[in-house]
Amino acid sequence: MDPIRVALIDDYDVVVRGLATMLRRYSDRVRVQALSTSGEVAEDVDIALYDSFANPPADRSMISDLVANHRVRKVVVYAWEVSEPAVTAALDNGAAALVSKKLPAGELVDALEQIHAAKPSSTVFASRQETAVSSAGDWPGREEGLTQREAEVLALITQGLSNADIADSTGLSINSVKTYIRTCYRRIGVTTRAQAVLWGVHHGFVPDRPRRGRGA
Repeated sequence: MDPIRVALIDDYDVVVRGLATMLRRYSDRVRVQALSTSGEVAEDVDIALYDSFANPPADRSMISDLVANHRVRKVVVYAWEVSEPAVTAALDNGAAALVSKKLPAGELVDALEQIHAAKPSSTVFASRQETAVSSAGDWPGREEGLTQREAEVLALITQGLSNADIADSTGLSINSVKTYIRTCYRRIGVTTRAQAVLWGVHHGFVPDRPRRGRGA
């Protein structure tokens, strides 16, 4: 069977390239056909994998554009949040499935193969371990010791979101958001939000493409 042709989509170049690197060892099963920070896919692909780093898992404009693209057969959302509201929103916007970022690379590939074959065991592919944390791929601030979640929260702070907005976008509780902010500040050596924003601007936390409106 030919490898699945996949396009990787996210606002951050480092994220899509990190995901491509993660999938490289499975090149006999998944062929990364395109990397995009614009959301545009100009080649025929079986799956557009939308990484929701620092974006809502059910970004309506992005998903609808990908679904409407005749070069894309299916759209899959790749996100931390796999709650029922997040899944429902993603599917309602046209995604074929939602896959958890907590899955190891091999299980991610398994999920993509099931979705491509139109015989998925579910429209949601979540980790069997609630506390599992994937360390694969790449993200802004990794070299500074930031975890994926801390980096995502910092990226949203850099984009000007409030704590309540961050909680809404990520599916985290407001207390969890505050905890990630505290640990993030300690790692990067700042004490105020203004300092964190300035640090983020100078360390690659500004998206590589402008947003047309969050969730619009």
